[in-house]
Amino acid sequence: MRVTVETERLILRPLVPEDYEAAFKWCCDPKVNTYMIYPLYTKAEDVKAWLESRDLDDPDNYDFGFVLKETGELIGSGGFVYDPEKDVWTVGYNVRADQWGKGLVPEAMQGLLDFIGKTRKVNAIEGIFAKENHKSQRVMEKLGMHYVCDTEYDKFDGSAHYEAKLFRRDFT
Repeated sequence: MRVTVETERLILRPLVPEDYEAAFKWCCDPKVNTYMIYPLYTKAEDVKAWLESRDLDDPDNYDFGFVLKETGELIGSGGFVYDPEKDVWTVGYNVRADQWGKGLVPEAMQGLLDFIGKTRKVNAIEGIFAKENHKSQRVMEKLGMHYVCDTEYDKFDGSAHYEAKLFRRDFT
């Protein structure tokens, strides 16, 4: 989606290939990457290739960069992807470690959810996170989500396996 959404402290906008150096700051950080599904990036050019591969016109993918209004810095990304088979929007996000604990992720995700809800039907949202990732559990709780079941996931490259929890919020 080629739109911009504003919250109290953030500007949420599509990531573009020119963002690769800023995005590399969190994509290459082992602390940020610990529970991510993607492997740790070691070259900024690989982040640029990822950003170039994205379809900004996909109406079922709201994956936005998080820009601090105060400084104009791109500090993370996240959003919702619609799964028509399950009729659910799946949540995902990551933010630079120096921005953790400030309530920015719940603010960003709620802003995107409110925006999506103005043009699309949102019956439910879901998210999966590693059991040890208590920060993500807290984000999902702040979004009104609750525990559904235990599950698991692997990094795309198979380098790690995680016991996980599935959280969900129904709106109907």
